[in-house]
Amino acid sequence: MHLDNFIIAAMLILAVTSVAVALFRHLGLGSVLGLLVAGIVVGPHSPGPAVIAQVEDVRHFAELGVVMLLFVIGLEMQPSRLWSMRRELFGLGSLQVLLTGLVISTGVGLAGLPWGISLLIGMTLALSSTAFVMQLLQERGQLASRHGSGSFAILLMQDLAVVPLLAVLPLLSSKAPVVGQSPLWEQLLIVTGMFFAVWLFGARVVPFALEWLARQNNREGQLLVVLLSVFFPAWAMHQVGISMGLGAFVMGMLLSGSQYNLQVKALIDPYKGLLMSLFFVAVGMSIDLDALGAQPLSFVGHTIALITIKVLVLMPLALLFGYHRADATRIAFNLAQAGEFGFVLFGSALALGIIDDPIFVTAIGVISLSMLFTPLMIRIGNHLADRLEPAAAPGDGEILGIAATDTPTVLIGGYGRVGHTIGTLLESNGIPYIAIERNPELVGKARSEGKPVMYGDLSDLNLLAAAYVERASLIVLTLDDHDAVLKAATLLRRQYPHVPIIARARDLKTCGELLALGVVEAYPEVVESSLRLGSSALAILGVPEESIEMLL
Repeated sequence: MHLDNFIIAAMLILAVTSVAVALFRHLGLGSVLGLLVAGIVVGPHSPGPAVIAQVEDVRHFAELGVVMLLFVIGLEMQPSRLWSMRRELFGLGSLQVLLTGLVISTGVGLAGLPWGISLLIGMTLALSSTAFVMQLLQERGQLASRHGSGSFAILLMQDLAVVPLLAVLPLLSSKAPVVGQSPLWEQLLIVTGMFFAVWLFGARVVPFALEWLARQNNREGQLLVVLLSVFFPAWAMHQVGISMGLGAFVMGMLLSGSQYNLQVKALIDPYKGLLMSLFFVAVGMSIDLDALGAQPLSFVGHTIALITIKVLVLMPLALLFGYHRADATRIAFNLAQAGEFGFVLFGSALALGIIDDPIFVTAIGVISLSMLFTPLMIRIGNHLADRLEPAAAPGDGEILGIAATDTPTVLIGGYGRVGHTIGTLLESNGIPYIAIERNPELVGKARSEGKPVMYGDLSDLNLLAAAYVERASLIVLTLDDHDAVLKAATLLRRQYPHVPIIARARDLKTCGELLALGVVEAYPEVVESSLRLGSSALAILGVPEESIEMLL
């Protein structure tokens, strides 16, 4: 594409998406639906002039957003917490894929297609959209719920199911020679080797590089290392036929216990948001309005049938696994669409001659249309669930397996001697907290003692969002740097006006500046120490306690 044409296309896409997202958010329909509609408007199937014709190239590039999304989810999912979800992951998730796939396969088989093709179509359409569901749950603040963690467990199992589905494609094709394939033991050895390489990179190389760069205060270098930590495992897993997103998720889990967890998330979040938005626009571009217009009832009928089957299979399964009716309803409607891996599987099946063009067009149309209906389906599910049971209080349940009681109620800015003292007082009273400190040596020492201290800069807005500061009950600033504490107080007061702040000040001048910024209480360290020393001196000299208190 010529540079001028590229710039014009980029401007038009930005203009259309900005208007669409603002409008749909204003109407309460969510930004994802706005991005889908924007994709339809600027795509090759638009009623007006097409801005971009290379939809496949855009979608393949934008899938990096899904990879980054799973990486960020992995950062919030420590292995121990993932293991605590094993019942939902391997039990509920596996049954959902198998039962939904078999029901859809039976329906497709009754239409006259061979059993192999029917099974492939059924299992592929049984998968849901990780990108859509996780984005919408995050946007609506429903990740901190039982149905949010249940939905995630099923989605993760579906991502795992992509591996055998991709592996079985050559067996269904008359074009792919089976004799040239590597022996099973050799394939397993390669996969094991790749997993070991990813583990070594995530558990040893990345933390060492981040710590070295933190000592150099090299933020740009940290960003490059973080991007490499996303793309390397994605590439490695792709090389052995495994989902790129799964590789990124594993890397995120390896870094979930690192002291640089919040910093990594803060660095990657802006790029994830941009690419995820582009992904949704690319899905909208894939919706062929001409094909839908030629057989609208057929496409809508297939889509409704798919959504109905998924809801009817998922709801009783969720109830069977102990979910309440409201949560089971939300899970069923959350996962009622087809997923983005359908584009990959059906594209590969078409290339191998397993399916023909009419089946491919119909399948892609149904996937895209079901995604278009997703925001509406989630709203319907929430409405039905609210009628079945009152909504849970905010913060109830789990955040991707993290108990709500683990959510910190106090954020400590700085973990020097003052921050350490405050953390000890909070800990002794059973109050959860998280501390953010820029000195990697202090962070490493505190974490070796089991303290919840993370590396990061309080002036980084992305880091504050990654730390869920909006949920905190109190912010305590203990920084001894005049400029740093004023900068942090200004940013926190502007972004989180509902969270009270108390701060340490070096002198009376800094104390007055902090109070002027809206800090609830500020304590000048030098004056406080002087008064304490003076009161002790007066007491030793025999001055009455009442007089000392009055003087203080």
